[in-house]
Amino acid sequence: MSVTDAHMRMSACPGCDATSLATSRAAGKAQAGDQEIALSLPSMHCAACISTVERGLLDIDGVSSVRVNLTRKRAVVHARNDVSDDMLTEALARLGYDAQPLDQATLSADQSDNAARDILMRLGVSGFAMMNVMLLSVAIWSGASDATRDLFHWISAAIALPTIIFAAKPFYVNAWKALRVARLNMDVPITLAIFLAAGMSLFEVAHSGEHAYFDAALSLCFFLLAGRYLDQRTRTIARSAATELAALEAPTALLLRDGKPDTVALDTLAVGDTVLVRPGARMPIDGEIVDGDSELDRAFLTGESDPIAVRLGDQVRAGEINLTGPLHVRVTAVGKDTFLHALADLIAIAENSKSKYNSLADRAAAIYAPAVHLLAFAAFLMWMYLTGGDLRFSLNIAVATLIITCPCALGLAVPAVSTVASGALFRKGLLVKHATALERLAEVTAVVFDKTGTLTIGQPRLLHPDAIAPSDMAVAAALARSSAHPRSKAIAQAAAEMDLPEVTLTDVKEQAGHGISGQWNGQTVALGRADWVGGKSDGTQLRVGDQTPIALEFEDTLRTGVAELLELLKDRGLPITLLSGDTADNVKHFAAPLGLTDWRAGILPDDKATILKQMTADGDKVLMVGDGLNDTAAMALAHVSIAPASALDATRVAADMVLVAPDVSQIADGLRIAKSARRRILENFGIAACYNAIAVPIAFFGFATPLAAAIAMSSSSIIVSLNALRTR
Repeated sequence: MSVTDAHMRMSACPGCDATSLATSRAAGKAQAGDQEIALSLPSMHCAACISTVERGLLDIDGVSSVRVNLTRKRAVVHARNDVSDDMLTEALARLGYDAQPLDQATLSADQSDNAARDILMRLGVSGFAMMNVMLLSVAIWSGASDATRDLFHWISAAIALPTIIFAAKPFYVNAWKALRVARLNMDVPITLAIFLAAGMSLFEVAHSGEHAYFDAALSLCFFLLAGRYLDQRTRTIARSAATELAALEAPTALLLRDGKPDTVALDTLAVGDTVLVRPGARMPIDGEIVDGDSELDRAFLTGESDPIAVRLGDQVRAGEINLTGPLHVRVTAVGKDTFLHALADLIAIAENSKSKYNSLADRAAAIYAPAVHLLAFAAFLMWMYLTGGDLRFSLNIAVATLIITCPCALGLAVPAVSTVASGALFRKGLLVKHATALERLAEVTAVVFDKTGTLTIGQPRLLHPDAIAPSDMAVAAALARSSAHPRSKAIAQAAAEMDLPEVTLTDVKEQAGHGISGQWNGQTVALGRADWVGGKSDGTQLRVGDQTPIALEFEDTLRTGVAELLELLKDRGLPITLLSGDTADNVKHFAAPLGLTDWRAGILPDDKATILKQMTADGDKVLMVGDGLNDTAAMALAHVSIAPASALDATRVAADMVLVAPDVSQIADGLRIAKSARRRILENFGIAACYNAIAVPIAFFGFATPLAAAIAMSSSSIIVSLNALRTR
């Protein structure tokens, strides 16, 4: 999802009022024979929109179910075949939402930069106009009167009115979208304040009045645009991790017909067909091996870098990479029935759960919009009564109340802190991707780690190469250089750093899933699985002639800062869980030196998701750190998630934050900065509340001049921004 505080969320969409805060869910149940229609909803920004869209679409005759994904700004509708795209988009337009049939070009277009540039341009125009009008206002308040005052007022009007029409467009457009469907959002009081201030000022100028609010209207516009720009700077429109999985699906397959391969489109395959998967190719379907031995790269599924040996009768899944030998595979599932698609569905559902979180600003602002309107209206009624119906004076008081209570400080409270904190995290090597990631990171009560590729670099390292006889090590290196297996690469790398004798091998052969053999000095040498070379234990072994096989030990290299990170987390009282797809022996060997007692091995993607669901149900707010597709569903379900920069694209997309620094101990700094940011946000809300407690009575009882209103409003915004800098 994007980075938006409550002010932005409520101001950007028509469904955001104080009485309509909903969670993401799938509504209704699809019926047999229904068509599926996907819609893009770019103006949807908050949890309240979800229920509004669902109710509106389900009211259409023929619509059986609606699934709204706030993260992806999409709605997936199941409906009868007589329900058209136009019917759905027209219904959403009546609710105040722009909608269009889902289009890949539209989805892939990154609108965040354009939006930021647009806001920055309007910010610059309003700032330039504000400074000039304030200079004129100071001249007036310094003693200019009569014709001079009127001239300065007219010049101010000439500067302010076109500026307001241009620069305040984001506010009044969103306010109108809300009002036309009988809803309120934060842009309604903002627009009222700006337009009433400008309108009343123009009226006063036309009647040679002493007071004008042009400077207040422009400063209100400037500071709120500043908050919106700060917010937009930290926003990333993230593509769904589920869509990234499509890249793992091969578009074609080699169908075996009379023993000959024929390239066909994937959607033409049927269960029971037999396909050929050549070495280096990605598995296009789920199936069962009916001929051949090989090794598969299942890193996307298990997260482990070591290839898995497969043979006749073993099951394979779409997305796995065949490494060493050709395989004949009988199709058991294809297309949407594959495990790959099931994983994509799991991730999409998990991503929806992120929409349930309401930010601090959402909760603080939920009652603000109606309160501001009621307060200004009460001031108007009171002064109409006290002045015996003086409309001009009463409107001036109401406008001053609106201006002085308008949510500049509230609008800046979150984005100012978020921008400073995001900058501090960036310097630590952490990129913030998600709107509420900082707030959620500050609430973490438990941490879950993946192992391979997250706490380790995913590259095995040969242990104790010096303990192996130089001649044996030379033979192992010669064999290893003929293989692309990760452990072979580790042997070759270790040998490159040693002074070893020259070894020349002949008749070198690699047997898929087992190892490499060759001839040296008239004897057979072999490197590979222990049971294949004649050893009695597990793991990788080297056999030279009739000698007893030599066991080779490997370990994955720890990332920099792992021990420090774990120690810091323990000091903060955060329980740590290790979830890995590796074997129990390997995980135990890894966890023991680090003092990790809560670990689980052989974990598949759906297992990780189940564990995260259970932890959440138990009340834990989990930080999930992982790098593989097998972690993606769990990361989407976690309270907050972090992926290293080396993670797969889909995993980085699903994560709320990305660690680009090589030192993982920076995650602990991220937790510290997040807690500091949360404190500053709460302090800013307190500052805004204190400001209103002082300023509202002054405006309400008629003591606020236009200049005083502008200065007070500007001062509160500056104080909030300065307090945000303390986050550093």
